[in-house]
Amino acid sequence: MKTFFNLIATILIAVGLVMMAGSAGDCDGACVALSNTLGEMLMIAGVGLAFFVTGGAILISNSREVA
Repeated sequence: MKTFFNLIATILIAVGLVMMAGSAGDCDGACVALSNTLGEMLMIAGVGLAFFVTGGAILISNSREVA
């Protein structure tokens, strides 16, 4: 069961990093009309941060578990 939680936590961390990195949704100014608004960007980055923190907390708490 510990391996399963570690896998889920690792996926949460990876998805969180990708969400935070791509939260603006633009492509170098070539398509400014398609980029996210400031509110959308902050919401996506916030959810990504929550995923990242949750995954990290699971990994930290699982590292102290025996078996």
